[in-house]
Amino acid sequence: MSMTDYSFIKVASACPLTNVADIQFNLNNIKKCIDTAVTKGCKLIVFPELSITSYTCADLFCEQILLDKSNEAIKDLCDFSIDKDILIAVGAPLQYSSCLYNCAYIIFEGKVLGIVPKSYVPNYTEFYEKRWFTEGIGLINKNVDFTFQQDIPFGTNLIFTYNDFKFGFEICEDLWVTIPPSSYLSLMGANIISNLSASNEIVSKSDYRRELVKTQSARCMSAYVYSSAGVFESSTDLVFSGHLLTAENGTLLSENTRFQRENQIQTSIIDVDKLNNERLKNISFRDSSKLIPFEPLEIKFSFKNNDYKNFDRFIDKHPFVPSNETKRELHCREIFNIQTSGLAKRISHTHLTTAVIGISGGLDSTLALLVIIKTFDILKIPRENIITVTMPGFGTTDRTYNNAVNLCKMLGTNLREIDIVPACLQHFKDINHPAQKLDVTYENVQARERTQILMDIANKEGGLVIGTGDLSEVALGWSTYNGDHMSMYGVNCSVPKTLVRYLVKYVAQKEVNKETSDILMDILDTPVSPELLPKDKDGKIAQKTEDIVGPYELHDFFLYQFIRNANRPQKILFLAYQAFKEDYDKDTIDKWFNKFIKRFFTQQFKRSAIPDGPKVGSVSLSPRGDWRMPSDASYNLWTTNS
Repeated sequence: MSMTDYSFIKVASACPLTNVADIQFNLNNIKKCIDTAVTKGCKLIVFPELSITSYTCADLFCEQILLDKSNEAIKDLCDFSIDKDILIAVGAPLQYSSCLYNCAYIIFEGKVLGIVPKSYVPNYTEFYEKRWFTEGIGLINKNVDFTFQQDIPFGTNLIFTYNDFKFGFEICEDLWVTIPPSSYLSLMGANIISNLSASNEIVSKSDYRRELVKTQSARCMSAYVYSSAGVFESSTDLVFSGHLLTAENGTLLSENTRFQRENQIQTSIIDVDKLNNERLKNISFRDSSKLIPFEPLEIKFSFKNNDYKNFDRFIDKHPFVPSNETKRELHCREIFNIQTSGLAKRISHTHLTTAVIGISGGLDSTLALLVIIKTFDILKIPRENIITVTMPGFGTTDRTYNNAVNLCKMLGTNLREIDIVPACLQHFKDINHPAQKLDVTYENVQARERTQILMDIANKEGGLVIGTGDLSEVALGWSTYNGDHMSMYGVNCSVPKTLVRYLVKYVAQKEVNKETSDILMDILDTPVSPELLPKDKDGKIAQKTEDIVGPYELHDFFLYQFIRNANRPQKILFLAYQAFKEDYDKDTIDKWFNKFIKRFFTQQFKRSAIPDGPKVGSVSLSPRGDWRMPSDASYNLWTTNS
C-alpha cells in the first residue's frame, strides 16, 4: 500500500544508547536506530536534543574538539543516509557567527537539507543552557557552510516539504513557552511537527509533558513527534527517561515505556489527509495565519519509496464509543447531562410543564423517556406530567409492549394506550389501499398515525412532543417524513445508534433502581425494529432494521469518516476493511457503504426540516449548524460502482 494513496506516513521517534561526549558511540547507535526505522517502513525519524554529543556535556560544549567531531559525525551521517529513503532529524551543536546554537540537523539522501536552531534557551531552576548556547528566536534566512556542504539553510522558519507532507521542527523548551515556534510553523503549513528534546524527570512531569504534546498537536491541528534524551545522559544532577510520544490532533497515537536501557524506536502512522481536512474546515485556523511574523522558507525533497509496509495504525471501528470503560461512563454521563440540560431550557422557555412521548419498547424511545424523567426531576415537575403513549399496531410484539408498559409504570408517568389498528384500517379504506399490501404506504400510515396522535395530545394538554430519532436514523433518513421524523424537540438527534445502547446501559447501571434496570436490560437485548410489519408466526419481531438498512456499526463508522474527517470514498472503505476485517468481508462492506451513500444523499430533504435538538458530540447533521447540503445533490462521485 502506498502511503500517498491516502496521505498516510509512518514516522519514528527514537532514543539511542549514548555515552556523554562519546560521539562515535552515539553515532553508531543512531545509525542502528535509522536502520531499524527503515526496515519498519518509516519516512521520518526524530532523535533527542543534542543526540550526537549527548545533552549533558556542560562546559565540554566549549571544547573545540567536541564541536569538530560533532561536525564530522554530521558528515558521516550524511554519507550513511545516501541510500536511506528516510528524513532524519538529529540534534547537534552549531558554531555560527561567534555563537553556539543548539540545533536540529535535517538530513536526507546524503545532504543536510536545513538546520533549525532552538528558539528558546532555558536558564532557570535546573537549566542553565545560556552558559553555552544562544537563543535562535527570530533567526531566519541564514546560510551555513561546512567543508562538505555549502549554503545550508539555517533558521526557525524552515518547512521541509514532500507533496502533502510538510515537516517543521522545534527543540525541547520551545514547546513549553507561551507561544511555541510550532504554532507559527503550523500556520505556515507544517502538518507534522517534531520536537528534539532532553526533558529530565521529576515526579509527575511526564504527565504534564504528555498533555503538552497532545494539546499542542490539537492547537496546531498537526501531528507532533516527540523524542527525549534517555537514561544514559549524565546523572550528576538530573535523570532522563527517553520519553517517546506521537500525537495527532489531540489524540495520543503512541508512547513508549520510559527508562529503557537499549535503543528505543516508537513508530506511528499519521493521517495527514485527516489533518489537512480539519484545517480546511476550521476558519479560525486560517484567520490565525495573519499572525505569522515572517515568511516560511520551503525546502522541497522527494521520497523514492512510499510504502509504509505494515499498516499498523489503530482504526477504531466504533469511533463514537470510547473503548475504555471508565472513559465511556464519563462520556455517557456528559451526554446525558447535555440532553437533559437542552430539554430543560426548552421547557423553561416555553413555560410548559407537560411532555408527550410515544413509547415503543425500543432503545431510542427509552433513552428519550429517561432524558425526560431526569429533566422533570431537575425542574421539580411531577412525573405524572409526562404523558407516555404506547400505540400498538400490526407488528407490535408482546415483548416490546410489556417492556414499554412496565417501564412507564415503574417510572411513574401518565401512561396511555391507544390501539392504532382501527384508525389505520380506516385510513387504508379512505385512500383505497389494500390492507394486505405490506408496502411502504402500509408502514408510513402507521408512523404518521402515531405522530398525529402525539401532536394532538400535546395540543390538547398543552405539552411538548419529544422526538426519539437518533443521529444514525437522521443520517440514513430512516424515518417517515412528517411521521416519526417530526416532533417539537428531538433529544436524541445527535446521538448515534451505537452510542444509544451504551447510554441506556449507563442509566440502567447508575441512575435507576434494580426493577427499572431489569426492564432496561431486556430492552437492550431486543432487536432493533420499527415493528411496522406483522410479527412472525411465533409472535416475535419479523422486521429487523439492520437486515434492511444494514449494520448500524458500519453506518456509524461511515458517517464519522464521511462527516468528521471528510474522507474520500476509497479511503473510507480502506479504513473500514482494516477496522472490520474480523467481522465483514469486503463485498459486504462495499454493499452497505453504497447503501449509506445513496440514503444519505437522497434523504437530505428530511434533514432540512428536522426539529431543534442538542448537539452532543463532534458530528451533528442539524441544517442550522453543522451540515448544510442541497437536498438534490448527486451522489455519483461517492459511490464505489459509479
